[in-house]
Amino acid sequence: MKSYSTITGPHWLSALRRFAVITFLGHLIWEAAHIPLYTIWVEGTWGEIIFAAVHCTGGDLLIAMSSILLALFFFGTGSWPQRRVYPVLGAMMVMGLGYTVFSEWLNIEVREAWAYREIMPVIPIIDAGLTPMLQWIFVPLAAYFGAVRHSSRKVDVPDA
Repeated sequence: MKSYSTITGPHWLSALRRFAVITFLGHLIWEAAHIPLYTIWVEGTWGEIIFAAVHCTGGDLLIAMSSILLALFFFGTGSWPQRRVYPVLGAMMVMGLGYTVFSEWLNIEVREAWAYREIMPVIPIIDAGLTPMLQWIFVPLAAYFGAVRHSSRKVDVPDA
């Protein structure tokens, strides 16, 4: 008769894959939902609007993956996602939100690459749109916990 032991092995690759998929879907939905708050909604063609949503989602995915990989590099261990969940999360959130504030400022104030409509709620002092900031709180949190929650379950495997 085989004996079984309970392990929690570091399923980091599966967790990163889940994080990427949830991140992509979450940002795509968010971009589609808040694009009417930008001037492209009233000034752009449907092709430009669709391109902007897809382009921004791709950028969001790159930012999110860079943030989690840097957070793992500095704060993770080989046993992540079973260990060091919150230090990695905190670092990832700071990097993602920090880059978002910088990017909104750069692209609205300096490059004038995009603009808010008058209906976009703006956060005083930093003059950044509220919905991009909320996006970079809720989507990464959902993606991160969706990724690590599944990885923290114990798995029964036979002993060799």
